[in-house]
Amino acid sequence: MPQSRRYLLISLGLALVILVGWLSLRTAAPMVPDAIKHGYSEALSAARAGQPGAARQLYQQLARPDLSTKRRVWLHAELPNYPSPQALRLADADLQNEAPAVRLAAIKSVVGLVPGGQRSLLLGPILDDQDPTVRVAAVNALLGLSPDELGLYFAPLQQAIDAWEQVLKGEPADAQTYAQLARLHLHNAELKQAQDALENSLRLAPDNLSALVMQIDVLDRQGQSDAARQLLARQLKAQPESAYLQHALGLWLLHHGQRELALLGLSKAVEIEPDNKDYRYDLATTLHSAQELEAAQNQLQEIVQRHPADRKARVLLINYWKESGQLQNVQILLAQLEQLNPDDPALQQGL
Repeated sequence: MPQSRRYLLISLGLALVILVGWLSLRTAAPMVPDAIKHGYSEALSAARAGQPGAARQLYQQLARPDLSTKRRVWLHAELPNYPSPQALRLADADLQNEAPAVRLAAIKSVVGLVPGGQRSLLLGPILDDQDPTVRVAAVNALLGLSPDELGLYFAPLQQAIDAWEQVLKGEPADAQTYAQLARLHLHNAELKQAQDALENSLRLAPDNLSALVMQIDVLDRQGQSDAARQLLARQLKAQPESAYLQHALGLWLLHHGQRELALLGLSKAVEIEPDNKDYRYDLATTLHSAQELEAAQNQLQEIVQRHPADRKARVLLINYWKESGQLQNVQILLAQLEQLNPDDPALQQGL
């Protein structure tokens, strides 16, 4: 074969390889329309502010293959307020994302979107993720679920807990390590070990209020309610303006059947931190249980006003207004919810 013809055939072969490669890249990375490509900031702002069309914009952005890790993480922080089958598919897809930070964000989205019993089906497979921080996040997301709720992933979770416990015991002792060990012991109903770990945590960080509240819970579970009450009282005396402790006091009193006193603690927490939607939500549900329906509605309205994207408060307010026969208000909120997210399960179920 003449040398010139050989070179021609080689050149044509290379050109064919390049063409096939280019076509495969085009197939793997579809073009993103300019309107969507340049709509990230608008979509994030709409999701955070609870504006009409927020869900559709949020889904469009999360479906982009060209989105940076940081931007994808920020979008996932808003996704639990916009539940739908599509939202769940997007979160599930990002559990396999190559960036550990995105997988971590997707775990949080799944926790916000899915009840505990169904959560294990999505998060169970990543208990053996190659990244240790992702494995830890998956364990934390499944802690506290019952064996029935964990189903097939009961044994894998237990194995992951045992492995993580060994890692924690091999690390330098600090307050956070002991607190995490306590959580693992609590999941396994190892109350004495949990109490010991919490005592060590508080010895190293006496101002760790989350560990303190966990210790109160452990004492309660062991039937030491008086010791739990005294511990909480001492801390409140030292920090009476701590919203966290006032809220903990309210929940503790509620757990012990003292609803009227619980309302005082929960109200004080909201007074100290009026923008904390979780504190206000707990106050609203407690007021409702005390048959103070109008006061409960007012608290939920305040959440919706301060945090327009908060779906949980909006849906509960719709239910409370239905109870009191305020159907005009119900229709207004339902219309707003449909504008936000027409695929919201609450609408599909005929709320």
